[in-house]
Amino acid sequence: MTSQPGASRIAAEPTTVQTPDGAMPALLWRPAAGSGPGVVVVQEIFGVGDYIQQRAADLAALGYVVLAPEVYWRLPDHDLDPDGDLLGQALGLVQQVDWPAAVSDVTTAVEHLRGLLEVTGGVGLVGFCFGGGLAFNVAAVEPVDALVSYYGSALGDLLHLADQVQAPSLHHFGTADAYVDDQTQRAIRQAVTAQGARFATYEGAGHAFDNPAPQFHHAQASEQAWAATVRFLVQHL
Repeated sequence: MTSQPGASRIAAEPTTVQTPDGAMPALLWRPAAGSGPGVVVVQEIFGVGDYIQQRAADLAALGYVVLAPEVYWRLPDHDLDPDGDLLGQALGLVQQVDWPAAVSDVTTAVEHLRGLLEVTGGVGLVGFCFGGGLAFNVAAVEPVDALVSYYGSALGDLLHLADQVQAPSLHHFGTADAYVDDQTQRAIRQAVTAQGARFATYEGAGHAFDNPAPQFHHAQASEQAWAATVRFLVQHL
């Protein structure tokens, strides 16, 4: 089991997922055994970057077939300039996302992964930040076997869907999250736990605490949340 990004690196395979509007780029990781349960990893606002790819590789090292769709694929210019203001660029991109189209795209990714011969068990969703809320919305419209949402930034606006999420779910939040305040977290906790979800908080951790970038990372919260994620997926997938 890996607790921090960087401990494992199974190579990703570029692939595509066919949608009604064209081919969506994605990355696929296969476990050493060649087959296993499936996990769709839903990106943070920075896209399917090194961090998301590492978490996907970590999951593949644990025996999962992992697919990470490029949710920004519909945007005409979605590449981040590494020498520029990454946060500003990412916020600009996420504001351009057509949310219903993104839900449809990730739903199609779940269906695509479920249809692969290598996927021999259940299929779950693991989403980070922007992807945490998006994964929650997908789980409300597409049956999955497990959902893990890391500090889902859109969750406060999606609570009307809580009773539609039938999958076992786990939600991670830091108590010092500047983007999802205490009041919003309380509302999320009440809505999701009423459906049987688990809601975990991490003292002193801010938003994006699992991201290894120094301005975000909270080592203790990252390690604890990842260990809980691994246990949860083993239990339900």
